[in-house]
Amino acid sequence: MFTRYIGIDLGTANTLVFVRGKGIILREPSVVAVNTRTDQACSVGKEAKEIIGRTPGSIIAVRPLKDGVIADFDVAATMLQEFIKKALRKTLFTKARVLICIPSGVTAVERRAVKEAAEKAGARPVQLVLEPIAAALGAGLDILQPTGTMVVDIGGGTSEVAVISMGGIVSSRSVRTAGDAFDMAIVNYVRKKYNLLIGERTAETVKLEIGSAFPEVHESTMELRGRNLLNGLPENVTITSGEVREALSEPLGIVLDAIRETLRNTPPELSADVIEQGITLTGGGALLRGMDKLINRETGMPVYVAEYPLDCVAEGTGKILENLPAYEEMLMEEIKYY
Repeated sequence: MFTRYIGIDLGTANTLVFVRGKGIILREPSVVAVNTRTDQACSVGKEAKEIIGRTPGSIIAVRPLKDGVIADFDVAATMLQEFIKKALRKTLFTKARVLICIPSGVTAVERRAVKEAAEKAGARPVQLVLEPIAAALGAGLDILQPTGTMVVDIGGGTSEVAVISMGGIVSSRSVRTAGDAFDMAIVNYVRKKYNLLIGERTAETVKLEIGSAFPEVHESTMELRGRNLLNGLPENVTITSGEVREALSEPLGIVLDAIRETLRNTPPELSADVIEQGITLTGGGALLRGMDKLINRETGMPVYVAEYPLDCVAEGTGKILENLPAYEEMLMEEIKYY
């Protein structure tokens, strides 16, 4: 009676919280600002992200997740606690039953870390679901039918590729190359070509504004501000969308390899379904201009971008929570301790 059902898309870059009956109520960056003197969290989410690269020595901005898994357990628990508290605020609900999405390639230890962090934040019980399953549901795909459905979820830390049939994953590949790797590729390219050091936030802005995966009719340019590595002085350079595409070629190649490998491991009958129905793109990486065209060129299959790619995983948890009996078998089994 006093339990609120909460679905969490615990992402490397952003965390989304879905509350049954209300929809997505929270979208926050997965960042925590920690005071090193007191070892206490000063701010969580948007406030913490705003101060990245601008803090004094005593305050550091920590991203508790790396490559889709928990890298700092205590900070992750603090962040989840804050998000769950916001979800329960101004209600009579005192308990939270939580469903968390995890990458399909995580180990048993990494799975346990996510579960324990949520339990430390006060959630009971905590259940887990694989990201490709939630992404496919959130994109509106019918995964319960005995037909092959392919989803490619490109997030911040991981890219999840899966062919799903009858509510289960038939063939999948999880690579720890996604949005963050795209940003770092831009940072490294600018450093090598222009001897200019830029921050990850600047690289992310470049990716969003002029980044593309496929050649465009009209190429764009953007002015970058950074520090010259030779003389240590601030400097401006102009970068083109073609150069950004060149910078992104390596991480994009890894994602394409994951798609090809998943297709190679798919049974012929389901491959025929995928050719007919196409590939659905979800996650922030789906918004990179020309991503659908690139995958279409490399695979020869129709590629569709979900209507709201950033929300798919969180919306998928919501669909599961709103009809638990139908999707119960898709939830991860309880972790056994030996």
